[in-house]
Amino acid sequence: MDCCLIAMLILYSFFNINNVCFATDDTITPNKLLRDGDTLVSNGGTYALGFFSPGNSQKRYVGIWFNKVPEQTVVWVANRNNPIDDSSSGVLKVDRRGNLAIFNGNSSNPVWSTSVISSPSVICKLLDTGNLVLCDQNKGDFLWQSFDYPTHTIISGMKTGFNRKTGFNWSLTSWKSPDDPSNGDFVLRLDGRAPESFLSKGSSVIIWRTGPWNGQTWNGIPLMTSNFIFHYSFINSLDEISFTYTSKNNSIFDRLYLDHLGLFHRATWFEDTRRWNIFFSAPGDACEHYGKCGVFGSCNSNNAMICSCLPGFEPKSPIAWDLKDGSQGCVRKRSLFCGNGDGFLKLEKVKLPDTSNARVDMSLGIKECEIQCRNNCSCTGYSSAYVDGSGCFAWFGNLTDVKEFTEGGQDLFVRVDAVELEESKRHSKGSFTKKKLVLLCVLVVVGLLTLISAFYYLFNRAKGRGLACKERLRKLLFDLPSSETNDETNATFELPVFDLNSIVVATDNFSIVNKLGTGGFGSVYKGKLSYGREIAVKRLSKNSGQGVTEFKNEVILIAKLQHRNLVQILGCCIEEEEKMLVYEYMPNKSLDFLLFDQTRSTSLDWAMRRDIILGIARGVLYLHQDSRLRIVHRDLKASNVLLDAEMNPKISDFGMARIFGGNQTQANTNRVISCSGYMSPEYAMDGLFSIKSDVFSFGVLLLEIISGKKNTGFYCEDPSMNLIKHAWELWSGGRPLELVDHCAMGTSFPQQEVVKFIQVGILCVQEQANDRPTMSSATFMLCNETTIPNPKQPAFILTRNFNFSNSSSASVNEMSTTIIEGR
Repeated sequence: MDCCLIAMLILYSFFNINNVCFATDDTITPNKLLRDGDTLVSNGGTYALGFFSPGNSQKRYVGIWFNKVPEQTVVWVANRNNPIDDSSSGVLKVDRRGNLAIFNGNSSNPVWSTSVISSPSVICKLLDTGNLVLCDQNKGDFLWQSFDYPTHTIISGMKTGFNRKTGFNWSLTSWKSPDDPSNGDFVLRLDGRAPESFLSKGSSVIIWRTGPWNGQTWNGIPLMTSNFIFHYSFINSLDEISFTYTSKNNSIFDRLYLDHLGLFHRATWFEDTRRWNIFFSAPGDACEHYGKCGVFGSCNSNNAMICSCLPGFEPKSPIAWDLKDGSQGCVRKRSLFCGNGDGFLKLEKVKLPDTSNARVDMSLGIKECEIQCRNNCSCTGYSSAYVDGSGCFAWFGNLTDVKEFTEGGQDLFVRVDAVELEESKRHSKGSFTKKKLVLLCVLVVVGLLTLISAFYYLFNRAKGRGLACKERLRKLLFDLPSSETNDETNATFELPVFDLNSIVVATDNFSIVNKLGTGGFGSVYKGKLSYGREIAVKRLSKNSGQGVTEFKNEVILIAKLQHRNLVQILGCCIEEEEKMLVYEYMPNKSLDFLLFDQTRSTSLDWAMRRDIILGIARGVLYLHQDSRLRIVHRDLKASNVLLDAEMNPKISDFGMARIFGGNQTQANTNRVISCSGYMSPEYAMDGLFSIKSDVFSFGVLLLEIISGKKNTGFYCEDPSMNLIKHAWELWSGGRPLELVDHCAMGTSFPQQEVVKFIQVGILCVQEQANDRPTMSSATFMLCNETTIPNPKQPAFILTRNFNFSNSSSASVNEMSTTIIEGR
């Protein structure tokens, strides 16, 4: 029996590995061909293959395009240089020699063919990666693939580069025009001479280059960064040098392409706007054109004179230089006497020179690199190969196409003569002539007097405005009567105060473009302060009498809290009729924005969901136990969990929070203010809240994160069922893993860990508060291997159909369901 089982497993593994070469609906076989008018669609529906006519052309080509993008976007063309003249006779099939070929009518000579040594059992298959493959069904080998023959586009999984053994080059060639996909004038290639890509017109005229690979991105493209959507891979070995990018989210359609005008773009399809959004184009500004400032020249597009010479060099043609023509480049000011006091000067944040005449040695560090370059008189400069300081680039000859960046780039060390080196040292030490020193002193004294006067005026003005603003803030916080005051209201506090003008400027006068969302008591806007920091501004509605208590509560509470899983308040503004809170900006918006959207939720794998759950748990634990105050949040829900650039969760919106005394365990309120799907039974029915109320909300949130479903969502089989009831039925039925959001997470997750998280979530939503764990216990159970109590049947409070208007302890008018996308 065991032998039979092992044999079956071996067979299953074999077929599972090689099933890509089985004939299915996305294949062409010797007995199944594709005629003009028919379309072959990949198994997942992502790509399509068929005949098409580009633009206004009537000629027919075989190509691959995005099947789910309504605007036909071709990424690969087979017969780009050999079209068929009419739309009635084209046929794509596997010929008798086992090659994929395109025929025009009944002609026996193909207009295009793979022309490889094939086999009788060959089939052609369009994979869901966009790769068209010719493979042997018996062996499972790829005999040919379209990814080896890019046309003008790179898609996820495709590579560009150079095979050092065979000389084969994976490069892009532009179309001649939007109506003609035949080979155009422009080529983007990564060859074996240098670890960077070159865009050229024809085979010799370089237009633009990426800069060398720096271990993370191309040195000359600071905007190109790895994130949670894309991954970049660079190989530089004895066999090949190549670059590949892959998408971590298959629902995102992205492409890199070379257009017929010689521009290289990166574009992503936006379903909301139904168009391709261009994120990057090159060459962009004037400094991105190759050799704009000639040899030993440096280009900076932010300067009026964009060209300058490298240290120790001067313009070869001063007249042309004054006319803003730097193409002739620079020459040394003085002859270089190697070993006689010469050395190196550093240029920071630059695009490294063309590496065609450079040598790279990844075994050397920056110190060894300097020694090697110093000992070779032909070496004109050096740099680290990678941004982490490893590897060595050493240039021998001209330094060409250097560009200065504001952000990004790398340090370049340029060889200069002894005189230039000494002048640089004197300049850095502030060594001036007596005349310059006297002039400098006069300027300094005048400048200081002017600066002191201006500072005195501005300080007194700002102090007056600041004191007035702080006085208004103090009056609002301490004099306003409130039905929910607490002892902490009378505590002293220090919170930065923003003036109204700075907020108006930062938000572009509260432009609708910067509006992030609308909450229960006002709107939230994105802003950018004068020194570059991005902020989110919560603006209390002028015409609303509501929200002032919440504003006061949030200022007093959150200003005293500091934790990596709580959103940080930067300050506030109370001026004229405005009342505003200023927070750190959260670029990945709120958790519900990602979690409850079928497309966006695919970016949340189990590891990311687990980290978000644990981050929320640590944030609530800090509120309950570890902060100076003991705080009950009272409004914990998915829309109040914001995500920063690294997807770290941060709890926000403390307008409903309450401070507990040291021995206080619960309190009563006549304002039941929360989202009904997250309220504990005792809070919803009787207005009683405690730290266990937050535990209940956390349990609901935990189950939502695992399932990808809202607690208040509908279930077809039982419209009255909510998520808690659904989770309990699956748990009590021994089927807890059916709760998992399989559409987003698939099946590759640690099942025991997920089951543990579900068990803790159900424990947190127990009907009786005493049956729920504290956040300390819940966090310990989530983070450790320990015995976890069996949960009882939880409360399904949504099935009770209670009515707020009939309850003396609740108010419909004060219910807040805040919807804010991100801040």
